[in-house]
Amino acid sequence: MDYFAITGNRPLKGVVDINGAKNAAVAIIPAALLSGGICTVDNLPDIDDVASYVTVLQSMGAKCKFLDRSTLQIDARKISSTAIAAENLKDMRASYYLIGALLGRFKRATVPMPGGCNFGARPIDLHIKGFEQLGATVIQEHGVVNVFADRLVGNQVYLDVASVGATINIMMAACYASGTTTIENAAKEPHIVDCANFLNMCGANIKGAGTSVIRITGVKIMKGCEYTIIPDQIEAGTYMIAAAMAGGEVKVRNIIPKHMESLTAKLQEMGCDINAGDDWVMVRSRGNLNACNIQTLYYPGFPTDLQPQMTALLTQADGVSYVTEAVFDNRFQYVDQLMRMGVKIKIEGRMAVVEGPARLTGADVIATDLRAGASLIIAALSAEGLTKISNIHYIDRGYEKIEAKLSSLGANIKRMSGDMPALMEYI
Repeated sequence: MDYFAITGNRPLKGVVDINGAKNAAVAIIPAALLSGGICTVDNLPDIDDVASYVTVLQSMGAKCKFLDRSTLQIDARKISSTAIAAENLKDMRASYYLIGALLGRFKRATVPMPGGCNFGARPIDLHIKGFEQLGATVIQEHGVVNVFADRLVGNQVYLDVASVGATINIMMAACYASGTTTIENAAKEPHIVDCANFLNMCGANIKGAGTSVIRITGVKIMKGCEYTIIPDQIEAGTYMIAAAMAGGEVKVRNIIPKHMESLTAKLQEMGCDINAGDDWVMVRSRGNLNACNIQTLYYPGFPTDLQPQMTALLTQADGVSYVTEAVFDNRFQYVDQLMRMGVKIKIEGRMAVVEGPARLTGADVIATDLRAGASLIIAALSAEGLTKISNIHYIDRGYEKIEAKLSSLGANIKRMSGDMPALMEYI
């Protein structure tokens, strides 16, 4: 099994280009099942989650063809099955979007419960509530969700929590429902807007995406389209934080700076110099970081998917910082791994108390999930000596060629094959 070998204490300098958004891709690919034509999706990241989705769609009878590395053509006109095999979804959290897409188009779906990263309970109760309010029957048994309906009828759906997944799933299911569906307390994340824009390009009638109230008026027919996915704000944020951690000067390109505002504000508060253009952000850091407090929130608040990376950075800030995780209930599992590198972090329920600056030293650590893996890479960039990170299949789920991009900025990071050997030098 592959692992990363990283020798730290090297400043980063240069330019890094950001790929299409993972969280948009894993919603838009299943959304193409709603189309009655051929969809061409551009700016897809070359990551494991995209490859897994292609395998799943092909197993259902869809024709999928990569026109180039980042452009996928999907022809789902002749789907032969609405039942998904469990082995195809064991590593995918976003597989639940298949339920909304299949229910919307075929009025039935059989989908195993999602897999993916494990950092606390992430039930699909709100998804099920929405499907039922549209007229569907939902049966959960033996780890499988069975959903079916004679017809779907628009209704008012109030989300108790502004869930991203439930918002997208209900939005997809409602595309063919008769009448109008209103989702209240909808999530506002950029990839929700991106998915809605894609569906509208296919002929759906969705208004209000990006606000707390989304209205979907059902249509009879949806066609194919050509669509380009937005840049990945989490990938961009990871490189911005890496620049702040390692020091130096990094220009992060092919992004939407507005999507980065919550992170930009915190990096400036910590003492980093930030400049932004139309599609880029420049991060300059000379060390001497200030402590600050973070609380994750739904967009436009601070993203939970940048919390582990930011916590790693705060270990180098002067003073005590408080990180409050308000979205997921157990997203500090990675802290035990950071502590192997010498950090001083105390967990108090949903809060991490981070004392800095800490002297980081290389260690053998394990990525416990996707963003936790990114936080270990960031810590390793500033650590003395060699850090080896295993379980990097989690990282490959969401970052395209992260070792190549960091190497181009001056980091000493290598992907190694096989089981991690005893500690030794890699130059």
